Amino acid sequence: MRRGFTLLEVLLASIILGLGLAGILVSMSQSQRFMQTMPDLLTAQEVMELGDMAYPLDTVKDESDLDIRPCRADELWRIVAGSHGAKMTREQEEKYHGFNWSRERVEKNMNADDVKRLGGLHLVRITVSWGDRFRGEKKSESYVTLWREPQGNNDKK
Repeated sequence: MRRGFTLLEVLLASIILGLGLAGILVSMSQSQRFMQTMPDLLTAQEVMELGDMAYPLDTVKDESDLDIRPCRADELWRIVAGSHGAKMTREQEEKYHGFNWSRERVEKNMNADDVKRLGGLHLVRITVSWGDRFRGEKKSESYVTLWREPQGNNDKK
């Protein structure tokens, strides 16, 4: 009759336990990293919405108006709120500090024939960037959408 475990069984059980604990630690560190970046991503989404309200694509009449230089979030807020609108609170100023919004045409070198062939469609990239560029911590999120020239503009070219 055998009592206890052999050395091989104990080593195998230790290896399995160690791999399980290592997997748990890796998943915990990844979820912690995700939770640290989540507030920035939510703020970036809010800034994207502010930019879309301040410079809506549906009001653009000509492709030259698609490119918008980077704007700070507080500038976007002032445009959306208007001269008599609500002011940013101190908390909002701190939250949006360092966030910039921009919009640009992706294909700037297309000739008129290519634009006409595509039915007046243009690719537009909207980007929100934030972080400290001096420390090398610059981050950004962007999406690409389509803008169609108004019908009258297609015939001019």
